[in-house]
Amino acid sequence: MAAGTPDKLYFRIGEVSAKTGLPASVLRYWESEFASLAPKKSSSGQRLYTKLDIERIDEIQKLLYAEKLTIEGARKRIEVKKRYRKPELSSEALAAILEDVRLELKVLRDQL
Repeated sequence: MAAGTPDKLYFRIGEVSAKTGLPASVLRYWESEFASLAPKKSSSGQRLYTKLDIERIDEIQKLLYAEKLTIEGARKRIEVKKRYRKPELSSEALAAILEDVRLELKVLRDQL
């Protein structure tokens, strides 16, 4: 998340527009083009973006404007990235993996 973003759970479309420099109409259009960008809506219909949504917008903006990809190209790049993203492991799972590695290293050391 970029520096200067307030510590809030939800941001309105105007706030996201001001932060990213993108018009609200572009943000609404991207929602229809990118399945991963789906902000919640309040009871009054106001879009409520999370920090994760803003990170996705930043990623899409980089792909479209900096890397000059088409919308289809950006969609494919995001899909490939999502496909190869490693799942998050809990601290208990990481501790178990480290313990297994430690034991394996001890066995190898003893064989030398």
